[in-house]
Amino acid sequence: MILGREKILEFVKEKNLIENFSLDCLGGSGYDLRVNRVYRLKSGSHLDKKRPEIEEIGFDEFVIRPKEYILIETIEKINMPCNLVGMILPRSTLFRCGCFLTTALIDPGFRGSLTIGMKNLSEFDFRFDKSARIAQIVFEIVEGKTRLYKGRYQGGKVV
Repeated sequence: MILGREKILEFVKEKNLIENFSLDCLGGSGYDLRVNRVYRLKSGSHLDKKRPEIEEIGFDEFVIRPKEYILIETIEKINMPCNLVGMILPRSTLFRCGCFLTTALIDPGFRGSLTIGMKNLSEFDFRFDKSARIAQIVFEIVEGKTRLYKGRYQGGKVV
């Protein structure tokens, strides 16, 4: 069951589900996530053995070039209770402009800002401002016993 607006607000008030919450970002069944920081990859990596090096890019308006890939860190910090998971989806404006998001499931027990990958698949520059609404998170109830997240990205680590 996906949480509606009323239930999301309840979890925000009672469980601090979303830090840096803005009512303007709350939709009917999800919450729009906003851009805080942008990073570029500076090195290769190896799954579970070597993390990539990254560099933060300061900006007011960011331009993602054709075929370029970046990492975006959200303004919002998420505090997932043990009975919810979160799924990040792209806002439809992005794919209409030729951009694609790479996202992951947010497990019960995760706490921190979110990192989202973004690639410009088009042949044209795409621009966005700091604080732009880039993705939407939807929350679903977890039924039955589960295990809380204890992975390396706890606390919102980018890499």
